Amino acid sequence: MEKIRVLIVDDSALVRQTLSEILSSDPMIEVIATASDPFVAADRISEQMPDVITLDVEMPRMDGLTFLRKIMTQHPIPVVICSSLAESGAQTTLKALEYGAVDIITKPRLGSKQFLEESRVMLCQAVKAAATARLRTPGSTRTVEPKLNADVILTRSTSAMLETTEKVVVIGASTGGTEALRSLLEVMPPDAPGIVIVQHMPEVFTRAFANRLDGLCKISVKEAEGNDTVLRGRALIAPGNHHLLLKRSGARYYVEIKDGPLVSRHRPSVDVLFRSAARYAGANAVAVIMTGMGDDGASGMLEMKQAGAATIAQDEATSVVFGMPNEAIKRGAVDTILPLHQIAGSILARTH
Repeated sequence: MEKIRVLIVDDSALVRQTLSEILSSDPMIEVIATASDPFVAADRISEQMPDVITLDVEMPRMDGLTFLRKIMTQHPIPVVICSSLAESGAQTTLKALEYGAVDIITKPRLGSKQFLEESRVMLCQAVKAAATARLRTPGSTRTVEPKLNADVILTRSTSAMLETTEKVVVIGASTGGTEALRSLLEVMPPDAPGIVIVQHMPEVFTRAFANRLDGLCKISVKEAEGNDTVLRGRALIAPGNHHLLLKRSGARYYVEIKDGPLVSRHRPSVDVLFRSAARYAGANAVAVIMTGMGDDGASGMLEMKQAGAATIAQDEATSVVFGMPNEAIKRGAVDTILPLHQIAGSILARTH
């Protein structure tokens, strides 16, 4: 099998060397070149076309976003953004996903052996996912009227919360998921059922991502904090680098944030969320598995189906990477396979 050819673009020689060593340790990946800035990168691409580019967004001479837009309009190549964990740069990095980058990973910090090993797993996984990604042309961003009706002040009557028939929606996504989630959540009405989401994404970026979606959607969207209640009209997104569990106390669903090892090569892991939903919500849950590489979520979704939950997978045609939905389908965990634009309606039909 041919190796995945990678071009590393970063202005730090140390980062280029570290990324080269990490990626080259995987027998399926070959680093064909490194570049200190986009101009050098353009020369390297003209010499040999890579399958995947890892790109820093903050660089001298030309920033990564400008370079990314040029690549996507001239000859689209899957791009993985390799970013430092700067809170200030999180919004810029999210813009890169809108412009067509397929994933964000954090630069490996030279530190503990465990951290480097986890970095290696995530980096190699991200590059392999990118190599199989179906690239989309960046869509136009639509504006949504600000949430200025009474729903902002008054949440719907909570009498339903006293019954244990309140529905809850759990969603798992990875590569390509940020834009897919935006499409899904943007069409959710203000009284949509409570939603809990695991999107594979590094810490810091999940908060910026939640804040961005909150500004685009009619429902409120926030990065989950421990003990947050799952409410109608609200989506909670797992904080990067932490597992997220759904729990129940009486009629109230709430979330728990946990540390712990990588599960199915991820933290947060979709399997962890889905398994907790199988246990605490059972037939009152709807599970959705969306675009992403690997099999995270497949076994958890099967547990949910066995517990009576409705299960939905995004179809191949609209997935950037069909790995996660396909694994769940192969295991018999999925009731319904739908294109992205039909998932919201299906969720609402099952929860109202």
